[in-house]
Amino acid sequence: MRLVATWLAAALALACGRGETSGPGAAIRIGHFPNVTHAQALYGRATGSFAKTVGAPIAWTQFNAGPSAVEALFVGAVDASYLGPNPAINGFIRSQGRSFVIVAGAASGGAALVVRADAGIRGETDFHGKTVATPQLGNTQDVAARLWFAARGYTTRERGGDLTILPLANPDQLLMFGKRQIDAAWTVEPWVSRLEIEGGGRVLFDEKQLWPDGRYVTALLVVRRAFLAEHRDVVVRLLAAHVEATRAMAADLDAAAGLLAAEITRETAARMPAAIVRSALGRIELGWDPLTAALGKAAADAHRVGFLHAAPDLTGIVEAGPLAEVLAAKGLPPLPPGRRP
Repeated sequence: MRLVATWLAAALALACGRGETSGPGAAIRIGHFPNVTHAQALYGRATGSFAKTVGAPIAWTQFNAGPSAVEALFVGAVDASYLGPNPAINGFIRSQGRSFVIVAGAASGGAALVVRADAGIRGETDFHGKTVATPQLGNTQDVAARLWFAARGYTTRERGGDLTILPLANPDQLLMFGKRQIDAAWTVEPWVSRLEIEGGGRVLFDEKQLWPDGRYVTALLVVRRAFLAEHRDVVVRLLAAHVEATRAMAADLDAAAGLLAAEITRETAARMPAAIVRSALGRIELGWDPLTAALGKAAADAHRVGFLHAAPDLTGIVEAGPLAEVLAAKGLPPLPPGRRP
């Protein structure tokens, strides 16, 4: 039922947006989440900088979960979208690489295991009989959590063990954290900071410890293949806007935190304090490197926990040419050889 609803919503969006990119000056349709890990989109939407650099109006579409953004890309309801790595990998594999490609990274880092101060959890051996929330079944943090606990000898309740891993939307995590209905959460910023600051939690484990050199993908920018083929010049300008937004925010993180907090509050109608966003930006690295090697590890991890049935083949998932063109034009260093597809 949920899948049918998603397809219907995507089809409706396609019907409403059909033809928007067919002529000069037409709107470019970009998806994003109202989340600090999609900071470039929030910045571009709040300041109008994307429309100015691209030279066309931007029709922003807000999603709250990766699968719905992927379905919208499948049916052409959006031209580009910010996505987490696991939805991007799943969508690429499901479409056999025909639907979209990654054109840039957006954010890395920012995920952690946060425990309640009164849950009796002092270390990794104290999770027997506990309930740990993750944002969504099969999402990036859910996969990382399942691998981490399995490596430490835990078995989940559905497999006869005593550890509960509970997929739960981030706002509900904060609510149930406060009500002592969950003991911990493996989540991503700004919810790590919210659980710390508002929920009185404590970071037990930072996910960067699982990754070579401590860097892993949190958000990516993807573009439909058909759109890239027909409007490569627009994609180049979109990437220029993405890079400019990244550099502008890095130059003044305090100002960026205030702007992002205001935009998240506007888009969600729920107050997001600037202090929370500033704390989150301390754990997140905004950038444009797609971290291709880390992306491959994320796919292999999803296969190990059973969310991908076959060994993943990500050949062609990254199209680095347009980004290379932008970096060269701006006099910025190219991606390191190991980061190229």
